[in-house]
Amino acid sequence: MLKIGNIEIKNGLALAPMAGITDVSFRKLCIRYGASLTVSEMISAKGVYYKDKKTAALAASSDGESPFALQLFGSDPEIMGIAAEQLLTINPAIDIFDINMGCPMPKITGNGDGCSLMRNPELAGRVVKAVVNATNAPVTVKMRTGWDKTSINAPLIAQICEANGASAICVHGRTREQLYKPPIDVETIRKVKKSVRIPVFANGGVYTGEDAVKLLRETECDGIAIGQGAMGNPFLFKECVAAIENKGYIAPTTDEILKIATEHVCLLCEDKGEYIGVREARKHLGWYIKGMSGAAEARRAINASETKEELFSVLDSLRQR
Repeated sequence: MLKIGNIEIKNGLALAPMAGITDVSFRKLCIRYGASLTVSEMISAKGVYYKDKKTAALAASSDGESPFALQLFGSDPEIMGIAAEQLLTINPAIDIFDINMGCPMPKITGNGDGCSLMRNPELAGRVVKAVVNATNAPVTVKMRTGWDKTSINAPLIAQICEANGASAICVHGRTREQLYKPPIDVETIRKVKKSVRIPVFANGGVYTGEDAVKLLRETECDGIAIGQGAMGNPFLFKECVAAIENKGYIAPTTDEILKIATEHVCLLCEDKGEYIGVREARKHLGWYIKGMSGAAEARRAINASETKEELFSVLDSLRQR
């Protein structure tokens, strides 16, 4: 049984954190289809420290969502530790703290956060230690293979994180320079796994159950974190469970996909109100309907929709096709 600290991860399948994607609504659907660990959108430690009003919503989890990891980003060890303590008062149901050392976006790396921490191994270690010392919850780290192809240092950073108390590592198999472009660096992920004694999750390039099995086999990792492959496809977790357990899998029908897409709209509107929910649902629906007959026309109608009823009407039209 895979464990992070004393927390069991039943099938080794995690939903990777994605800004603007992995909110409570989406996580509920992924859990239903087999994700055994969910991770929040990234939360700014400075935002927590300075009482940003958005923090509570970002840190929220749903009833029964466990194990639940909250992803924190920042590069000031003291503020990271204080933020972890404060977040546990905001949401005592946080099971794990995940430190972001993988975000490649300039607005994050430009402040020395996210993947920039991989360029400063000593500071990276102090950040991990500060969060470990601030809370009894296990601390994990999500990183990339390195900043660019000339500085592949994930195995070193993983060892530093382990030495400072991290309970698990997740490696996205791309450099910061690559952003989200292929290929996945399987060899470096495998080197990370061999360099530490704590569990390691492989991340990147999983869009089918076969992809998950192949990545596990080639990296020899303990688990898989699924990100972009699950966008508009929470069913992917069910497919991956079946592949890992060598069982049969029946892909969802168009009607089943549209039914879950409709439910996703409802969840977003319930959680965030209709105005915000409809606008956030637009991108998700674009992913759900990709490849369907009439998708291009439907996408234009979705992006013009102002109410959930208008979104439902578009989905009904697709269903009737």
